[in-house]
Amino acid sequence: MKKYIFILLASATLGLTSCSPFQVRSDYAETANFNSYKTYKIRIDDLKLNDIDKDRVLNELSRQLQTKGLQSGENPDLIINVKANHKKITDVNSSSPYGMWGWGGPFGWGVGMNRTWTSNYNEGAIIVDLIDSKSNKLVWQGIGSGISVDSPKSKQRQIPEIMAEIMKNYPPQRK
Repeated sequence: MKKYIFILLASATLGLTSCSPFQVRSDYAETANFNSYKTYKIRIDDLKLNDIDKDRVLNELSRQLQTKGLQSGENPDLIINVKANHKKITDVNSSSPYGMWGWGGPFGWGVGMNRTWTSNYNEGAIIVDLIDSKSNKLVWQGIGSGISVDSPKSKQRQIPEIMAEIMKNYPPQRK
């Protein structure tokens, strides 16, 4: 019995720790030879962030690329284009009726109240495009969304986390 409880607790812990607040996805060109890419150069023309967040994104991206064996260079194999955007999200929540019930319980007459409330916030996304510098074609793209744009403390923690999750999918595992 103790063995089953331990397995249940271990699987519940694993399930909770593997959950991520981010939505991350990636896509790649089947014909790309990812083993041939050794150098990169980051292009930030489309990275419309404040300087603090821009540094967070670029520092973590560079760190992730270097752990993948890529080095920064002036004549690169890959051009890396980084973009960021955000959108306004409106959550609508509603509660079940509550209150006092009269004769007949919940199926009779009585008073009940339903409560509905909304919350508005901005959610950010980061897009990383890897472009083959020789063919000038997109060979890999990673997208991560779910950054709490409205909270500086959250951004400070979340930007490095989401960049690591995006780059976890590079190089792609071919099936």
